[in-house]
Amino acid sequence: MPLSLIFLVLLGLGLGAFALGRSKGAAMASAPGAGGGGRIGSVHSRPNYHGAFVALVALAPALLLVASWAAVGDGVIAERVIASVPEATRPATELDRSAFMNEVQGLVSGDMEAGFNPDAEVAAKLFVTTRGTYNLIVGALAAALFAMGGLWAFSRLRPQFRARNSVERAVKWLLVASSLVAILTTFGIVMSLVFESFRFFQSVSPVEFLTGTTWSPQTAMRADQVGSSGAFGAVPLFWGTIFIGAIIAMVVAIPLGLMSAIYLTQYAPSQVRRYLKPLLELLAGVPTVVYGFFAALTVAPAVRDFAVSLGMTDASSESALAAGLVMGIMIIPFVSSMADDALTAVPQAMRDGSLAMGATRSETVRRVLVPAALPGIVGGVLLAISRAIGETMIVVMAAGLAANLEINPFKSVTTVTTQIVALLTGDQEFDSPKTLSAFALGLVLFVITLILNIYALSVVKKYREAYE
Repeated sequence: MPLSLIFLVLLGLGLGAFALGRSKGAAMASAPGAGGGGRIGSVHSRPNYHGAFVALVALAPALLLVASWAAVGDGVIAERVIASVPEATRPATELDRSAFMNEVQGLVSGDMEAGFNPDAEVAAKLFVTTRGTYNLIVGALAAALFAMGGLWAFSRLRPQFRARNSVERAVKWLLVASSLVAILTTFGIVMSLVFESFRFFQSVSPVEFLTGTTWSPQTAMRADQVGSSGAFGAVPLFWGTIFIGAIIAMVVAIPLGLMSAIYLTQYAPSQVRRYLKPLLELLAGVPTVVYGFFAALTVAPAVRDFAVSLGMTDASSESALAAGLVMGIMIIPFVSSMADDALTAVPQAMRDGSLAMGATRSETVRRVLVPAALPGIVGGVLLAISRAIGETMIVVMAAGLAANLEINPFKSVTTVTTQIVALLTGDQEFDSPKTLSAFALGLVLFVITLILNIYALSVVKKYREAYE
């Protein structure tokens, strides 16, 4: 019995428990005599709260058991399967055990027709049998816990039982747990970056990493290997990230996004705005890989042909300009939406006062609305920059992987995120400076985007306080 089926069965039983609890709550509310008769205040909680209380108490321990088994079950079954292999051919090292279990699971799932290890097919049959047995035991225990919890909760239902308080308390703790999951996930990401970056900086000087101008992370695997310089100067990566994401992309996104917002809020008729604004925001829903294809197949060749027409015969087919232009187009809805909200939040009295003093509509926009909305617009631009410098697919497909320290937009450059992808692609051992450098790059990028986001949110907060 698969765990997914157990989970669905428990949810179905939970609906039944809810219906029983609700039915008893409704019966108590309508019963004559003490505590009944439908009088206001005769029953503390509504029937739905009684049903929810029974369902929560019944489901919580059962689902906790199933979730715990889902987390540790594969490891327990793997130990049982490996122990069944004859000692002479039993995998000894952790790597061999992992490879053997991958082969067994491939046979079980049908991804592999035959195993390379002769013991794998016998182990696969044992794996299926053991998993089915253990899942059946877990399902039976979960059903028993469900029944005990449900019966206890059902016996607690009384006219003055505070079911609403219990349910709302449970929902509150569920919300707290959900918040903690998000917080702990962020904390885990940060700590993993810090730990792996510390390992990297034990091999490479932080000064060299932050100030060096040569990026060639091909460290030698043997003493006699050549062509592996192992230079970890990340300045070209930082410059490429700023050049593409914060300069070229913003030169495209800020004017077009701001002018789009001004037109939609100040000039466009309501019927036109109703259609143009959703169409503009559709750009934000286009997958970045589609933008990457567009940049690589359409924009990059056009940019190169333009450079050749200007006499630049050495122009690259992968260029910072091509990636920046397409990235700017991708960011336009973000800038436009933030500027739209900022302009709309400016009080109507400021518009009316400017127009009443004889200013034209364009003068009102330039001298009143934009200055008043400037903090919100700046906050949106900063958030857009933090979004742009984290972009990967467009740069991979249109700007290339060459870590060049170039100011020529027609030349190939690369960014931090692109190098992280390149360093962690394929089978990697996490014990060399080459691989660990990806974590150091990720840590620097995280710090930069965090600073930008904090500053942008502080600007937006200050703006909102001014007009609320």
